Amino acid sequence: MIVPARFNGPPDSANGGYTCGLVASELGAGGAEVSLRAPPPLETEMTVEREGDVVRVSDGDTLVAEGRPANVDVGELPEPIGIDQAEATMAAGKERWTTGHPFPTCYVCGPGRPHHDGLDIYPAQLDERWVATWTPEEPGMVWPALDCPTSAPVMNPDKNPPIMLARLAAAIDAEPQIGEPHVLMSWALGRDGRKLDSGCVLLDADGNALARSRALWIALRPG
Repeated sequence: MIVPARFNGPPDSANGGYTCGLVASELGAGGAEVSLRAPPPLETEMTVEREGDVVRVSDGDTLVAEGRPANVDVGELPEPIGIDQAEATMAAGKERWTTGHPFPTCYVCGPGRPHHDGLDIYPAQLDERWVATWTPEEPGMVWPALDCPTSAPVMNPDKNPPIMLARLAAAIDAEPQIGEPHVLMSWALGRDGRKLDSGCVLLDADGNALARSRALWIALRPG
């Protein structure tokens, strides 16, 4: 398994959602839960091993990720909103999300990337939900699209210290249509010290839920 350099999260490591999606693809269809044990390297050949229903990905002697089938429970989904409202919300709140971004070249949500070079997903707050629009331009990007939005409702407003993805579970019930706008909604599910729990759903233009995710983020210690 190799993660191309364009799919970075932090500058020197892979985007967590993209990596989790690669691991999940080794498990086949159905929901999956992937834990990141170390920063996934870029442009590096990693070893994939399967033992029963568990897939492990390693960089040499370092375990990078571990995935297994999972039932993805995000509780009751929030009330859906339309494309126009999501676009207006994202446009109005984009500055708050993009100013002081800890990883401005992130493939999913980095404002420092050229337009269309990444997924251009910039969640903005709408009551207790965070919303964004996303128009898929290539297949296989649902896992990264379901990753970064889950950080928005649990991130410290000044983004310092940053938070890092520790675990992502996702289930894709239907693939999104390439070239068509969709809505992503995320919300907080709980907090335990530095452990932050959140959910996300991907909706089509008619408000139908296509995929959902649940993420565990860890707030890094100051300094």
